[in-house]
Amino acid sequence: MKRFSRILSATLLFVLLAPVASFAASADDALPGYGDSVVISRGDFIRAAVQVLEMENMSVDETIDLPYRRVARGLEKYIRIAHTKDALEAFRYDLLLAQDITRGDALRVLVNLSGKTTTTPASFKDVRIGSEEEYAVRVAIDQKWMEPIRNDLFGVRRKLTGREAILLLRKASGETMMPSTTNNTNGNSTTIKVNYTSQQRLMNLPKTQILESIWSMIEREFYYTDNIDVDEAAFGAAEGLVKSLGDKYTTFMRPVRAQQFQTQIKGEVTGIGAQVEYIDEIFTIISPIKGSPAEAAGLKPGDQVIKVDGVPLAGLSFMDAVDKVRGPKGSKVKLTIRRDGIELDFDVLRDIIRVPEDIITWQGDIAVVQITQFGRVTQEGLRPQMEEIVKKNPKGIVLDLRSNPGGLLSAANLVVSLFVPKGTPYVEVRSRKDQSLSLTTQEQVVPDSIPVVVLANEGSASASEIVAGALQDLDRATVVGAKTFGKGTVQQVLEFNDQSSLKMTIAEWFTPNGGKIDGIGVHPDIGISEIEGRDAPLLKALDLLR
Repeated sequence: MKRFSRILSATLLFVLLAPVASFAASADDALPGYGDSVVISRGDFIRAAVQVLEMENMSVDETIDLPYRRVARGLEKYIRIAHTKDALEAFRYDLLLAQDITRGDALRVLVNLSGKTTTTPASFKDVRIGSEEEYAVRVAIDQKWMEPIRNDLFGVRRKLTGREAILLLRKASGETMMPSTTNNTNGNSTTIKVNYTSQQRLMNLPKTQILESIWSMIEREFYYTDNIDVDEAAFGAAEGLVKSLGDKYTTFMRPVRAQQFQTQIKGEVTGIGAQVEYIDEIFTIISPIKGSPAEAAGLKPGDQVIKVDGVPLAGLSFMDAVDKVRGPKGSKVKLTIRRDGIELDFDVLRDIIRVPEDIITWQGDIAVVQITQFGRVTQEGLRPQMEEIVKKNPKGIVLDLRSNPGGLLSAANLVVSLFVPKGTPYVEVRSRKDQSLSLTTQEQVVPDSIPVVVLANEGSASASEIVAGALQDLDRATVVGAKTFGKGTVQQVLEFNDQSSLKMTIAEWFTPNGGKIDGIGVHPDIGISEIEGRDAPLLKALDLLR
């Protein structure tokens, strides 16, 4: 489940509701909805800077392919303009436009867009002398765009907030304030007047005018005004838009669910302790987490959850079904499971599940390395453990990926890197615009003289299949067990300003030799079933290594 990097977007509410100025927008109108402490994204700042500097109508060559990854159509015009002005050199190939922008990067964008120069010297301990960032800071001080946070510290790494961004853009554009035409009891209110036209759009959203008309009518005429909820309307529209794609791995997550998702990746989940997905519109257990209440209750990979506490899950969204299963620590949930055509009831005790990603044991002089998911624990802690294993000169290593549902691609890269030379192709990624082989990025730890056996089963999915397939294709390991799950698509998470997220399928991956995984899985070199009460695959792996 490669699901964990960021790309560009703006808050969907703005896409649906915010009109665009018919001439140069004010800083306030270019950054609608940003509160004082809300951090600005890179994409929103670049768009706003282009707008307030009156560069929207700048002529650019639209036939040239941009040298950046995945630029959303709604931002493409602004990115082209900024690229023409060399204003994006701070961000390199992957712009990560949904990522928060720093004060230093914002100044670099603005200085290049505006073309301002300076000879004013400046020195701060967080700004490297002679860098592009230093020059941008000097311009900002000379132009009185932004103040340092201390005499010796400018704060270039600090994230840019809404209040700072608006003030910065006002000063950079020379924006002047005009008295408000609205009545004010204290007589000192100020505002910027901007004329709007409904003919311009932030992006090519289907039926935009219909959506805006519907919302306008709701606000003016809908009788039950207490039922009007702006957030609910925006989230509902986002969920409907995503649901229309018909992809079970592409989901919109409201803020609370998005936070739960990130918490799981950090190695902790709340609930029964099972990895789940929708398969053929049925809520299905991919694998129980080792040592979890789900495993203790007897749940198995492939179990279909039909009801929760007697309530059918049919018709519910994936995350609504997840919420039904989750609950307070110590409470029980009754799951009605369909297994091999038979419905069974299981009582499961909910608990806080801390995922022990890497479990290392020894069978004589053979190290058994069990990885339960590819999260940050594996990414950050497995390499030093493997270095310690190698120091003991093992006769062989068993890499147990059974019932591992996947996780971070970067963690999969690290695991493959342990066994093969740096720069070895380990996965092929095919997207709409690109097809490329990804290479391992770290030095090999386990020498070729130490043989490796990978254990896999039907619960091994996504990142597990990347590792198993790579080591199999590269003739570095023998795969023992059962055919893997067959989850071969790549997801990315787009994080929005309100902390909601979109998990979206953006590519499909293949083994280094071009083997398709999605819907097929990795087939073992030696097929062997897990016999009740006897770990036959592990015993076979130990025999092979001895």
